[in-house]
Amino acid sequence: MSGIKEPLFGKTLAELTEISQTLGLPSYTGKQLAYWLYKTDVNSYDGMSNVSKKSRTQLAEKFDFGVQPPEKVQESTDGTKKYLFRSGNGKFIEAAYIPDGKRHTLCVSSQVGCKMGCLFCMTGKQGFQGHLTTGEILNQLKSIPEREKMTNVVYMGMGEPFDNLDAVMKSQEILTAEYGFAISVRKVTVSTIGIVPAMRVFLENSKCNLAVSLHTPFDEERRQLMPIQNVYPLKEVIETIREFDIGKYRRVSFEYIMFKGVNDTRRHVNELARVLNKVKSRINLIRFHPIPGTPLLGSDEAAIIDFQRALNDKGIVTTLRASRGQDIDAACGLLSTKELVKAQQID
Repeated sequence: MSGIKEPLFGKTLAELTEISQTLGLPSYTGKQLAYWLYKTDVNSYDGMSNVSKKSRTQLAEKFDFGVQPPEKVQESTDGTKKYLFRSGNGKFIEAAYIPDGKRHTLCVSSQVGCKMGCLFCMTGKQGFQGHLTTGEILNQLKSIPEREKMTNVVYMGMGEPFDNLDAVMKSQEILTAEYGFAISVRKVTVSTIGIVPAMRVFLENSKCNLAVSLHTPFDEERRQLMPIQNVYPLKEVIETIREFDIGKYRRVSFEYIMFKGVNDTRRHVNELARVLNKVKSRINLIRFHPIPGTPLLGSDEAAIIDFQRALNDKGIVTTLRASRGQDIDAACGLLSTKELVKAQQID
């Protein structure tokens, strides 16, 4: 294991500068490295044309470049693409590219699998198999052909981002910094089931958008859907959000998957209006498409539209997320689970 070199990709400008100084390279080398790592499609030291050959050799002796191409891609009839990557521990993760007019969104993963055990999530059924490094998170953007088209990034892929807080926060810095990918903080959204201490760190130190998995306003129902309710109840999550002045340049949204006969009644509308009172936010309704191993069914389309209308009538801005990529196993975790099974069979 001692022969494995640390990747350079995924280092912040401060870290790259420190590395350059430690190796005795010119002081400006850190900025040069950041440019090649995050502003270009270069994926080897050889492509760093304005870095001396001696410097490149020194770097290569100490660090892997750290960029890996996807193992597989599936393309939907609607243009959505799902990319499969192999992680450092030999498992698999996914990222989804979603084009929509002038908006090009990449949905990235932050963990291999997930330990949170939500009843409706395919990734959770895969179990937790490891954290992604900062570089592995950012590699999902760096290594795909659509990288220069990207306008939005959402941390809504595999894993719970706030269970891998350090790597996620560092990846956001590089993603939004001028020296990095320079994507506007207003175009980056992190989704969480509500890990309160980490959420507070995020709200204090990041200007990116926050999305919270809600799915029902009633404690007992949420506990059945999401075990995290036992640790950080919804009331505590909402109170934490209320502590912060969100302001006009940052958005908080609540994700609400529609389950037939579970969370799609007027009783739920009324309670949502009560618990979200004076919280500057919006609700994003999501159609549920059944996945293996869960008893849940998606709400009828008429019920979804009625639910949306009722919430809007209550003064809660409510949108309905379009379903994308259904023909390529759109449920997050399906593709990676299949690949993991294949790999285990080969082994």
